[in-house]
Amino acid sequence: MSSSPESAAPDAYTPDNGSTSYRVGHYDLTLDYKLASNRLSGRAVLTMTAQRELQGLELDLGGLRTTKVTSDTVRIRSFKDRAGKLVVAFRDAVPDDAEFRLEIRYEGNPAPISGTWGDVGWEELTDGVLVAGQPTGAPSWFPCNDHPSNKASYRFTVTTDAGYRAICNGVLVSRIGKSSRTTWVYEQAEPMATYLATVQIGRYELVALNDPAQPAVALPGHAAQRDPGAPVPQYAAVPPSLVPAAKTSLARNHEMMSTFEDRFGPYPFAQYVVVVTDDELEIPLEAQTLSIIGRNHLRQDWDAQRLIAHELAHQWFGNAVTAARWQDIWLHEGFACYAEWIWSEASGSTTADARARSTHERLSAERQDLAVGDPGAPEMFDDRVYKRGALALHVLRTAAGDDAFFALLRSWTEAHRFASVTTPDFIALAARSLAGVDVEALLTRWLFREELPAL
Repeated sequence: MSSSPESAAPDAYTPDNGSTSYRVGHYDLTLDYKLASNRLSGRAVLTMTAQRELQGLELDLGGLRTTKVTSDTVRIRSFKDRAGKLVVAFRDAVPDDAEFRLEIRYEGNPAPISGTWGDVGWEELTDGVLVAGQPTGAPSWFPCNDHPSNKASYRFTVTTDAGYRAICNGVLVSRIGKSSRTTWVYEQAEPMATYLATVQIGRYELVALNDPAQPAVALPGHAAQRDPGAPVPQYAAVPPSLVPAAKTSLARNHEMMSTFEDRFGPYPFAQYVVVVTDDELEIPLEAQTLSIIGRNHLRQDWDAQRLIAHELAHQWFGNAVTAARWQDIWLHEGFACYAEWIWSEASGSTTADARARSTHERLSAERQDLAVGDPGAPEMFDDRVYKRGALALHVLRTAAGDDAFFALLRSWTEAHRFASVTTPDFIALAARSLAGVDVEALLTRWLFREELPAL
């Protein structure tokens, strides 16, 4: 990777991705995808702001071929694909703080990107597509500034084979069907990190996950803001043969949503969708406004239900409030893991304290060579980051009491909604909010020391 200012990487964990020299404010992505040949033709219009004077820039794009780069705001000198980057040179310098646009045409056979964390990105299913972008998979299907600190709004226009449903982040605003092709248009108005952008394609039927005590929820058709206080519209996108199993497995989703709104504050988006693939998946995945589970997760046992709760909790912790740097991944995973324990006690299963003590006992027998607050890139998805992060929150809750602790979580999600955050931000807010608790000492011990503290 070039060391020029135009390509300065923002994160030591993912040094080959992202740039601090510009920010993208909006992505307008138009995709034409043919399932049989796994052929993608794309047009991306990026609205950007220079963070310094630019002679050019690099965008993340891997495995696809750029065919054209144009602009109505800057003069393009040249462009080329190079080692997972689209390198664009300008004829005239773009001034610091200037807004400009690039229109990029590209094509190819999208595939996952291999790296430290395995294969991530665009993936073919047995009969459809799944996109799992965390942490560096977004460039497998669109040119981007691939780092969670650069959140942007999106518009997705996806044309694919008739008989298949395309599902993207945000709200469906139009669907146009022709004899052999259907075009789906989604708007994601709230800022979103690139790794959370997704396309899911399959033979999906959309069903409402209604609270039986509430009126039936209309299926989504056009973008609309949810009325304050109204129940969150929730849906499942499911292969027809799995609809009965999905309705049974997801029957308590409205209770999960109510529990988390009470503990964390209002749900941050207009709706929530659970996509159920016809394939089995090793783990569920979250994206902004939706999550993806496999047919093997359609169960009512705790191991399945905790994962469903975990992915829903990410809408607050990870999606609306996003870590500005990957070393703070515990702000996503520790919080979502603790949400599992909150749902456990709210659903009448086992108390959070019992879950914490059982987890602590298990972790005490494992290696103690990881600091949750800075685990290192290879270990940032280690299960200990999840579980020890949850334990840190449980200890904070125990010290502060339920009223103060959950008030803190609601303040955290409100103060930083749709923004990027760091661990020092959380420590500072907790220290101001929790009288009588030495927050810095407590969280330093749990987050930045390798040895597991006593519970």
